[in-house]
Amino acid sequence: MSREARVTAGLFDSRPYGFSQVAIVPTSLGDAVHVSGQVAWDQNRTIVGAGDIGRQVAKSLENLAAALASVGATLDQVGALRLYIRQSHMHEGKAIGDALKAVFGDNPPCMTWIGVPALARDEFLVEIEPSVVFLPRG
Repeated sequence: MSREARVTAGLFDSRPYGFSQVAIVPTSLGDAVHVSGQVAWDQNRTIVGAGDIGRQVAKSLENLAAALASVGATLDQVGALRLYIRQSHMHEGKAIGDALKAVFGDNPPCMTWIGVPALARDEFLVEIEPSVVFLPRG
């Protein structure tokens, strides 16, 4: 059994940067789906919501949903998320929370918010990374 990297429609092709957006690893429990942390880039690597953390959270979740859809999964199957938030924007909890509630409503996954001094690019205010999603084989 080996890892299968996926190129996902709607997301930029990250393979030239040395990583996959989505990787599927067969296990005895089913297929473990791993998704790279998602940021507010569109498929052309253009930032969405420059300077607006609420919009960047929304776009990052939209990208995460696209990554999961590429393997037949949804955001409802994510048990936990890690949000890496630029420390300069940690005080914007209401905007972050409103964007999360717009997607998850009253049934959100577990989350950890982690303040970081920087992300891969200066314009990124947040990166959202899911826990592993398991899909049954069939």
